[in-house]
Amino acid sequence: MEWKVKAIRGATTAPENTVAAIREAVTELLKTLEFYNRIDTEQIISTTFSVTRDLDAVFPAAIARERSHWENVPMIDLQHMHVEGSLERCIRVLIHINVPEPSTSIHHTYLRRASELRPEWSLSQLKLETNRSLETNRSSVP
Repeated sequence: MEWKVKAIRGATTAPENTVAAIREAVTELLKTLEFYNRIDTEQIISTTFSVTRDLDAVFPAAIARERSHWENVPMIDLQHMHVEGSLERCIRVLIHINVPEPSTSIHHTYLRRASELRPEWSLSQLKLETNRSLETNRSSVP
């Protein structure tokens, strides 16, 4: 087996600067990334969260650490550089992970209003690609 380090990107937005709103957004983002990338937390090297300056009610890493098997993942929270007119209340994540095969597909996911940043990585696009892949696999089965 040949291992390789890959990076997974994701982003989402919180509707307001509250612990509950940020918790919901981070939880949804991590669940989606885990599902589409079949993340084994034992293979995570590190995770970096960044938030825009208007989010300071809770650290996203603290929310992630509450998730099953995430308590030992090395994580850090940063404030994202502010650019006038940029997307507000945005939470971004960068996960470095060891994958067992170099050809392992990575699915970056941008949810909620963050999908405006990278439409090609939006959840609707990811679902479309997954459906296409399933249809291709079904048609190749004898």
